[in-house]
Amino acid sequence: MAPTSRRTFLKLAASAVSVGAMPAIVPASVFGANSPSNRINVGFIGLGNQSTLDLPAFLGHDDVQVVAVCDVNTASYGYKTESQFLGRKPGQESVNKFYAEKQASGQFRGCDAYVDFREVLARKDIDAVAVVVPDHWHGLITVMAAEAGKDVYCEKPLSLTIRQGRAMVKAVRKYERILQTGSHYRSSPGNRFACELIRNGRIGKLQRIVTQVAENNAVDPGPGWKPMPVPEGFDYQMWLGPAPDAPYHKDRCFYRFRFNLDYSGGQTTNFGAHSNDIAQWAMGTDLSGPVEIEDTGAEWPPAGGLFTTATKVSFRAKYANGVELVCQTTKTGFGIRFEGSDGWVEYGYGGVKTSPENLVTTKIGPNEIHLPISNPNRAEDSAKYYIPDHVRNFLDSVKSRKDPIEPVEVGHRTASLCHIGNIAMKLKRKLRWDPEHERFQGDEEANQMLGRPMREPWQLPELT
Repeated sequence: MAPTSRRTFLKLAASAVSVGAMPAIVPASVFGANSPSNRINVGFIGLGNQSTLDLPAFLGHDDVQVVAVCDVNTASYGYKTESQFLGRKPGQESVNKFYAEKQASGQFRGCDAYVDFREVLARKDIDAVAVVVPDHWHGLITVMAAEAGKDVYCEKPLSLTIRQGRAMVKAVRKYERILQTGSHYRSSPGNRFACELIRNGRIGKLQRIVTQVAENNAVDPGPGWKPMPVPEGFDYQMWLGPAPDAPYHKDRCFYRFRFNLDYSGGQTTNFGAHSNDIAQWAMGTDLSGPVEIEDTGAEWPPAGGLFTTATKVSFRAKYANGVELVCQTTKTGFGIRFEGSDGWVEYGYGGVKTSPENLVTTKIGPNEIHLPISNPNRAEDSAKYYIPDHVRNFLDSVKSRKDPIEPVEVGHRTASLCHIGNIAMKLKRKLRWDPEHERFQGDEEANQMLGRPMREPWQLPELT
């Protein structure tokens, strides 16, 4: 029997009441925390490298039932590490195994597997979907999921282009859906504390921010690369979807999609979706953006290679409040530094560091600015909790119908900063940006880069 969704259960209960069919005594378990009326049925779309973190985070919550998985790859090696064996069937097997271990019989076969995400969206018993696919699919799947009445947990960066991101915002709001952007550092207590120090003026007037992104961690096959035969069990045309038609190569797909502009924005959008997100959260500009942006020495791969994203990220943005943001590639790979008139704050893999040193032990008072918290019971700042707490925050929002900690508009604005950074680095000139209308001022060549055509038959619907 297919699991009963929260939505379906409530409809059945209402119908039963209308015909007098409800029993006189209802078992207490029916109304328990994890009863069908409270359980959230989830479809998981995309079972690559990031799913090894996101899928367990969903499975780990007792009020969730993962009822479907979807991936265009049946199963293979060749993801981020050579030892990873991922895809549709391994994903399905891991879900069934997880639930089997909770059954007295030790058996479970209730998770279905699909190649086409549209079959997942068509299921009426699914309340929410996790979108964990390459970036060029985020916009379409999210818009179609919202139209189908599903709430969405969408991995970062939220979009491939600014116009796709704006369409995602419109769809989520038009269909009254919940969307959580997977920028999970929002759910770090250390990150939140660092941002609260800035918001409450503990380093005086904020003047400069330095955000870090990682170096490229894959080798470009370079000019002269040769097409390869498509592996058995891999629907390559579905993988390409709205992206331009292109010959198959193993380094085009799976984890390495990140280094081709047809599918991603490189480390600018990958790590920038964390560090730049933190910067705008601390400034209180995460529903806006800079007013100027310029290249400061970015480097790009040679023409003719398979990889087309920046090999060295380097751009500067200026905000209306006078703050300068510098985003750059570093060997550290991730981190952020806030510089003010009276001190500085750093946040990264090493936690929070401050000058003066005693700032790190200060307390944010009850009458000061407090930022949203994913898990109020979480005091320990450990990376192993960020994604589970971020998912928990999403699930709580699905139930409460209140926005999560990284709603669609915020995810869109973070991605937008990264996108216009890429545009400035490509054009090698200073650009004036209008964050209200999301257009460059007086530069039509730059404005043409805000969106991209989609390959037929895929297209985003017109939303008002």
